[in-house]
Amino acid sequence: MNDVDSVADVIAMACLLLGAFLCLTAGLGLLRFPDVLSRMHAGTKPQAVGVLLIMVGAAIRLTGSSVTWMLLLVAAFQLLTAPVSAHMVSRIAYRRRHVRRDRMLVDELGGAGRPEDGQDDGQGDEPADGDTRTGR
Repeated sequence: MNDVDSVADVIAMACLLLGAFLCLTAGLGLLRFPDVLSRMHAGTKPQAVGVLLIMVGAAIRLTGSSVTWMLLLVAAFQLLTAPVSAHMVSRIAYRRRHVRRDRMLVDELGGAGRPEDGQDDGQGDEPADGDTRTGR
């Protein structure tokens, strides 16, 4: 084993450990955060970066073109699906009023998805005032 291999092993280990830590924090955020938008943020941002770091660490450690292409494909699908799924979950939660509007600093949709003329659309209920755990 020469010096280049040992440096590559250290870099791969650092990427794997940091990626695993970010995935762990994403899981803890899903359990601990109070509302849908916070959970969605915790489930996508650190998780996507964590998976990418794990893929980089694995690509450094494992050699072979077939393994590298497979890891690249997994990373590409992760980068394509995580933001799209987070966007769809957030839009559904906003339209069904499962978000805590009192915790929002800016409401860029400005009532989008709300029924006109004060009619009930049957899409959900406003969050209760005292319910901070579920956001309902």
